[in-house]
Amino acid sequence: MKITNAGRKSAAVMAAIAIVALGGQAHAIDNGGGTGGTTPPIECKTGMVYDADKKICVQAEAGVLDDEQLYEQGRVLALAGRYGEALTALGAVVDKDDAMVLTMIGFAKRKSGALAEGIALYHQALAFEPDNLNTLEYLGEGYVASGEMGLAVTQLHKLKTLCGPDCDQYQQLATVISGGANWQ
Repeated sequence: MKITNAGRKSAAVMAAIAIVALGGQAHAIDNGGGTGGTTPPIECKTGMVYDADKKICVQAEAGVLDDEQLYEQGRVLALAGRYGEALTALGAVVDKDDAMVLTMIGFAKRKSGALAEGIALYHQALAFEPDNLNTLEYLGEGYVASGEMGLAVTQLHKLKTLCGPDCDQYQQLATVISGGANWQ
């Protein structure tokens, strides 16, 4: 599976429709990649994910939801700070060799305190997609969190080369490096 921008957007739309249908409110979350998102899905018990088609929480296991649905749910949960739930959804993704899946698992790990494990997952993601802007940004943030400012600046330079100083990922990492963001 390769999670594409189109797939991410369609999954986000499906999640927003499901949330609105359940009486929730959909709104954009800035994910550093400019693609937006939705509010987190209904809160499920540990080991469960929300199935928007059935409108219930189901066991988080391969085949229950497709990889794009699991990725989108995990991404939205991680960005909302619900790291354990995000890891449950992302852990059920079948294709663990997808750069975006590895990036979001790394993000949830890093934000939940497993900094070294998060950084290692970013490196795995970059092995599949070396120019992934979100991964480079999050890796730089991980380096800032670990006090490795030189490595963080290296990621910033890579982002500048790939997307210029005006792209979201470059600007966000520059803000984190300068200490101007409450990002941890």
